[in-house]
Amino acid sequence: TLLDEKQMGELCLEFGYDFKKEVQINEENFLDNINFQDSEKEMKKRPPIVTIMGHVDHGKTTLLDTIRKTNVVDTEAGRITQSIGAYQVEWKNNLITFFDTPGHEAFSKMRAVGADLTDIVILVVAADDGLKPQTEEAIDHALFAKVPIIVFVNKMDKPNPNIDRILTQLSEKGVVCEEWGGKTMVIKGSALNNKGVDELLEAVIVTSEIMELKANPNRVANGITIEASMDKGEGAVADILIQSGTLALNDYILIGEYYGKVKKMVDYNRKEIKQAPPSTPVRISGINGIPKSGDKWIVTTDDKLLKELSMKRQQSTKMKKLSNFGTSFSEDNNGVKQLNVLLKADTNGSLEAIKSLLQSVDVDGAKLNLVRGAIGNISESDIDLARTSKSLVISFNLKTSIKVSDYANSMGISIKNYTIIYQIKDEIERLLKGILDPTFEERELGTVEIREIWSHTDVGKIAGCRVLTGEIKRNSLARIKRNGQLIIENVKITSLKHGKDSISSAPAGKECGFTLDNFNDFIKGDIVQIYEIVEVTHE
Repeated sequence: TLLDEKQMGELCLEFGYDFKKEVQINEENFLDNINFQDSEKEMKKRPPIVTIMGHVDHGKTTLLDTIRKTNVVDTEAGRITQSIGAYQVEWKNNLITFFDTPGHEAFSKMRAVGADLTDIVILVVAADDGLKPQTEEAIDHALFAKVPIIVFVNKMDKPNPNIDRILTQLSEKGVVCEEWGGKTMVIKGSALNNKGVDELLEAVIVTSEIMELKANPNRVANGITIEASMDKGEGAVADILIQSGTLALNDYILIGEYYGKVKKMVDYNRKEIKQAPPSTPVRISGINGIPKSGDKWIVTTDDKLLKELSMKRQQSTKMKKLSNFGTSFSEDNNGVKQLNVLLKADTNGSLEAIKSLLQSVDVDGAKLNLVRGAIGNISESDIDLARTSKSLVISFNLKTSIKVSDYANSMGISIKNYTIIYQIKDEIERLLKGILDPTFEERELGTVEIREIWSHTDVGKIAGCRVLTGEIKRNSLARIKRNGQLIIENVKITSLKHGKDSISSAPAGKECGFTLDNFNDFIKGDIVQIYEIVEVTHE
């Protein structure tokens, strides 16, 4: 039987033992465990971050538009000209950041990846409709996250609003308004007619002041990714939120598993800016890949460490992908790895366009095998075929029924849903590169000549040498040649010293001493080639 933390603590207490929980931090999880110890005097007031939630058609988008005082422009899903995922308004000299993805689905998605993005939830309820299933789900998400709720009773301009009924429904869900003795502020108004909006913003400011929201702006920045995409002109771009510190142009940033240098930064108005303090949403470019929504990020001054961490995190993700999609690839008769795909689309036009696009995917050493391409919703028979053929199921502009989704999960079949065609190509390319076996190459670092040999009781023989070309590095590999004959290779340099000082490397022209792992048979005049083995990135 497994014990939970509380039971373990009680058991230890009963027997007189201490109980301590420790978390092992590594390159895979350190972004989730960032905890800066900022002193109180360094902390400054920051704007609140607000999410608007509620039932469909109760006025979430209208309220957002009224607050923003602009109209929504209908655009193709995913077009870069959409908003950057959040925006700020200034009201009575107070900034408020609105998370521009209304709905509990977006809120719960962020929560699912540990992204505590929201400080305050505005719950929109239509005065003529009351609480609906989506309203109740939104309340459940907000209460579980322990986020303060401000209720905005919308559509008060409609005939026969039933406020008492709404307040009763709210109290039954554990949301008790102030006038009934609770803590929840309830604002009545009409987003369409801009009634009650000022009172709502006042409630947000009052709530944020009670919460004493603060952050330290005077250090390296960190925060959360809202969205990310590929821009034809700027490459990978990420919409991010600064949670603490100040992000500046030319900062080095590790964002999820990718890294880069902030080459360009724009605010929610697409105005280029040079710095962004806490609670500011911005779009940045200069990163070498597309992070996921909810990915945490941090700025570092050590670009070499940043690249190393990025590579390790990408390798970890690659292994997870192999694990997740391990049943979706096989080998053809020539031993070439292939990704098996079953494709379903909404129309023949979409299907043929996707097929044509996928034919242009070119990854050396791996190929796409389209097991089936058809129109119409995914069926249980599709899942059976996917299981038999070990295929990944791709759906375009379709809704998968709960029954089929549950059946796919029970069969261990992955279904990936898309609304943008080019994202399918990008994902297929990533998966094809992910199934390739890693390839390695030898990178020459330098050559040295052994000129002296000393013996040490603890470490054995030490080779005194002069670096002829390149450099010698500790922990790199060595190949020894004597009179043109190979003596040994792939042996690790275990220590490197200059005089009594340990060093990490020595350039051409320098003299130093080194030892090799389990090898002592040096002689004067030996030529040692220094090299390392590196993994080749699949482009």
